[in-house]
Amino acid sequence: MTAGDAARRLAERFAAAGIGSARLDARLLVAEVLGIEAGRILTHPETPLDEGQQARLEAMAARRVARQPMSHILGRRGFWTLTLAVTADTLDPRPDTETLVEAVLARLPDRSAPLSLLDFGTGSGCILLALLAELPNARGLGVDASAPALEVAIANAAANGLAERAEFRLGDWGSGLDGRFDAIVSNPPYIPTQDIDGLAPEVARFEPRRALDGGADGLDCYRALAPQVARLLAPGGICGLEVGQGQDHDVTALFAAAGLVPAGVGHDLAGIARCVLFGAAAGAESTR
Repeated sequence: MTAGDAARRLAERFAAAGIGSARLDARLLVAEVLGIEAGRILTHPETPLDEGQQARLEAMAARRVARQPMSHILGRRGFWTLTLAVTADTLDPRPDTETLVEAVLARLPDRSAPLSLLDFGTGSGCILLALLAELPNARGLGVDASAPALEVAIANAAANGLAERAEFRLGDWGSGLDGRFDAIVSNPPYIPTQDIDGLAPEVARFEPRRALDGGADGLDCYRALAPQVARLLAPGGICGLEVGQGQDHDVTALFAAAGLVPAGVGHDLAGIARCVLFGAAAGAESTR
């Protein structure tokens, strides 16, 4: 069997399974078993697959037909400028979340400053590590309630040369933390409980429910975070939070009520409000 034939057959199977990215996923899996760039499937469709490669491809294809995420099958996902390990213990880093990274960076006037960063619900570490990659003198702390997720984040920091500036801690939001941070970020669970089962199978069946479930209205974690951010954000600092579609106004109101100053909204490429930004309350005292 050739690479081109394999990709065509897989694309047909994936499309029949309701996978919208059928052709791309097929090329990526064929490229994975061959150890080549996906583009070479198009330029060199005659490349042969041996029996071992065909068997491995079939095993991977069966997982995709079952709607396992590509990142779980490949074990990695590109995010920002990084390649990150992804497992069933972490959310799959998504392009939407890069909107948050971009928005926070745009509001940091001196990227060479020795900033302190805090990432609540760090998961794979994607947000914190993307920021550290752009802020060469910053240090960051990622907090998560999942020990297996933290293991992934620690490995990602090491794989991307950021381990010396990244610390990870098992915890419940800001419980036990003190001091102040120049930037606080989070992509907390924000899907209303009753909506989770209606999400794409890749999400509903395979991503950690704890990292999705935001309670009845999707806002439970923001309610928990608001007083913590107000306590921990340094004067002149910036807080950036990812939000679900249509949640920006409610989240802004919650954090304003906690004393934080609304500082803008970041939109994704589709024009959807994807993150909200806040500054520390006027007159906040530094503990550093």
